[in-house]
Amino acid sequence: MNNAVIIDVSKFYEQTETAKLSLLNEYVQKAKELAGEGNEIVLTGAAPVWLYLKIAHVLHGKARKLTYRSPVTGDVVIFDHSPD
Repeated sequence: MNNAVIIDVSKFYEQTETAKLSLLNEYVQKAKELAGEGNEIVLTGAAPVWLYLKIAHVLHGKARKLTYRSPVTGDVVIFDHSPD
């Protein structure tokens, strides 16, 4: 996972300190822009589960591989559509 795109979800709502459901579309758009097309993506950072779930759903079909990274769990592969 050397060239994976790392997305720190907590950075999406730094200004408000708390993720806002009313800004969900904004967060999703940021994630899509950062992810690009066909990349390996690592999601990390403190964020509510609803935000992680929505981003994972949106990136399915855009990302080749999606991993969740946490200091507690380490890396957890959410999906992997890599051909190898």
